[in-house]
Amino acid sequence: MIEVTLGFVIAVAIALTGVGAGSLTTPLLILLLGLPAAECVGTSLIFGAVVKLITAPLYWARGQVNWRALAYLLATGLPGVLAGSLLLHGIRTGVMMALIGFTIMSVALLNLFRFSSGLRPDRTKWLALVGLPIGAEVGFSSAGSGALGALALLSLTPLSSAEVVGTDLCFGLALSLVGGGIHAALGSFNSAVIVKLLIGGIPGAITGSILASRVPSKKLRYALSLVMVVLGAQICWKGLVSH
Repeated sequence: MIEVTLGFVIAVAIALTGVGAGSLTTPLLILLLGLPAAECVGTSLIFGAVVKLITAPLYWARGQVNWRALAYLLATGLPGVLAGSLLLHGIRTGVMMALIGFTIMSVALLNLFRFSSGLRPDRTKWLALVGLPIGAEVGFSSAGSGALGALALLSLTPLSSAEVVGTDLCFGLALSLVGGGIHAALGSFNSAVIVKLLIGGIPGAITGSILASRVPSKKLRYALSLVMVVLGAQICWKGLVSH
């Protein structure tokens, strides 16, 4: 039942904030279920892709997706996720866990930093420069498309909060589909866990989408980021000790 509960909670968070598909799923699978790091990344990407397939079209239907910004992100993000997914399979387990933990912790800290930034310049074209490293990070650790994508959109565009979440969800969906497909082809996923996560995740995604206009996503993102800092630090320490 723990996987079903995790799936529901994480899917609600994704639908409300765009954050959590990898940044929460991967560390929780490692810490609570003890699954291998590479398997957790693939499982998280596939789970995130399904949840975002449900939530992203709802933001699209509301007109809360900026296609110009999305195009710049995808232009370099898709090659990046391909490179990151293939890189993961050449690294030893202890080192991999330490890197994944550090990545998740860094992403969360950056996400916390954005709350203090009030600058909203229109530098949409610059998104092409950050799409590649975000994509590579998603392919490697499954984390980053939500937190880093939102950070980039908030820092470089004048989009509203709803447009940031909607555009970020579509960006994360594309990266999850490509990265999840690569991990699936390489056999780096746990099908039984994915099924249980989705049993909770599908109703969670629907619930979160319904609540999206009623819950203050900014406060929820802040709380999620604090949790991700702790989880990332735990995984990083676990990887360093095992290494």
